[in-house]
Amino acid sequence: MIINLVVPCYNEEAVLPETARQLAAAIDGMAERGIVSDRSGIYFVDDGSRDRTWDLIAALQAARPARFHGIKLSRNCGHQAALLAGLRHAPGDALISIDADLQDDVGVIPSMVEEFRLGHDIVYGVRQGRRSDSAFKRSSATAYYRLLRWLGVEVVLDHADFRLMSRRALDALGKYQEVNIFLRALVPLLGFKATSVYYDRSARLAGVSKYPLGRMLGLAVNGITSFSMRPLRLIAYAGFTMSMVSFLIGIWALFVVSFTSRGVPGWASIVVPIAFVGGLQLVSLGVIGEYIGKIYMEVKRRPLFEIEEIR
Repeated sequence: MIINLVVPCYNEEAVLPETARQLAAAIDGMAERGIVSDRSGIYFVDDGSRDRTWDLIAALQAARPARFHGIKLSRNCGHQAALLAGLRHAPGDALISIDADLQDDVGVIPSMVEEFRLGHDIVYGVRQGRRSDSAFKRSSATAYYRLLRWLGVEVVLDHADFRLMSRRALDALGKYQEVNIFLRALVPLLGFKATSVYYDRSARLAGVSKYPLGRMLGLAVNGITSFSMRPLRLIAYAGFTMSMVSFLIGIWALFVVSFTSRGVPGWASIVVPIAFVGGLQLVSLGVIGEYIGKIYMEVKRRPLFEIEEIR
């Protein structure tokens, strides 16, 4: 079997040499044991890096052209688009996607390949320990995955983008042409036989995270609005609830004015409903606007990425 690794990279010059060494050692070891073909390799996808990432990829490819390959995007398109570019262009019986920061355990790659040999088209790498993450990141990640499930989005808890996909699963993924990509929810939609392998998440070996809080929030919103209509239904439910609340407030205001001397004429019946309804309208417009923005991006059919060079 030819098993290729797909590694999206953005400004990863600090960690790339060690990443290449560890990934090559994993492929070499499996090839020596006859688990995979010696033609298996590693495809680095340079997502418009501004440092020496592409120069390092080119040097790796020149030193070991049978093991290392490079795909250079013309600009920074984002992690999900870069990963998709690698999945669409790398050959092989199966592809394993892994980030360049080495936080995912390279040591479980042979286990993923073994599960593939047993007939699984998709093998998820699932984090069973996140000691390297801050308490805020651990709690927010857990809350987000549970929110996705509550909204009806099928995701694998504590799984990011470390996974193996067979050629059959990759061909099926190629039929999905939407612009707003969230692979963590898109891959489970394929429906092929899947399993998971578990590992402890490590600290980043070098460099800094390419997913600051702003990008993480953007990915989170994209994951919800691209795969669930429930927020729109919640607006309808909230509108009905607020209408009932406003009706009850009106009855209360009428009672206070009619049977007590504490009422301020016109205050409760005007201010309170306006505050409730105004806040509800603003939230509703924001959610609806997010969905309209998704429609706007989809109908333009712009390409997710452009490839400048392949080595």
